[in-house]
Amino acid sequence: MSEAAPRRGRPRDAARDRALLEATLAVLAESGYGGLTTAAVAARAGVSTATLYRRWSSKEDLVVAAAASYEEGLAAQPDTGTLEGDLRALLRDKAAALTGEGGRLMRALIGEATRNTVLAEALTAAFLAPVRRRVDEVVRRAVARGEIPPVEDAELLGDVVVGPVMSRFFLTPRLPDEVDAAAARDMADRLLPLVLRAVGGGGRAGGAS
Repeated sequence: MSEAAPRRGRPRDAARDRALLEATLAVLAESGYGGLTTAAVAARAGVSTATLYRRWSSKEDLVVAAAASYEEGLAAQPDTGTLEGDLRALLRDKAAALTGEGGRLMRALIGEATRNTVLAEALTAAFLAPVRRRVDEVVRRAVARGEIPPVEDAELLGDVVVGPVMSRFFLTPRLPDEVDAAAARDMADRLLPLVLRAVGGGGRAGGAS
């Protein structure tokens, strides 16, 4: 009988990984990508820089992992039973995300992402891809219910949904941190009739539920 191969090193500590990723998001929000250092992240998480580098070999790798951890924590799409209800929930979720930690993360990285393909891909994965998937799911359910005809390019519709929300919260003088939850919810509801028409729902959106 052959002997089992010896284990190499200690297993990764998931709690320590989470602490480092949460510290990365916090330092990014405070200092931006340019001001983020691995030493600051390690200190925030209460570990040594050697511990951090055993997990991620560079600042870029760490930030990409932090962005991915944010995407993984997004809420699942509820099935409200109607196209209008599904889109309202999606818009409200996105508006809330952009006025919270997600907005701070995007604001910290969006400038650097124009010069860094890896970070741009991380932002796409964390912010755009989830919306595209949710819109695709919403559209498929609406088509199955007979509310709208089949849609040729649901992925493009995802950009139509997220574009106005990002424009409102990132290209206006007020920063996302200055917009309260009620204002974000109201803005999402005001965008709903436009998005309904874009996906072929037509009509006028009813009152908020």
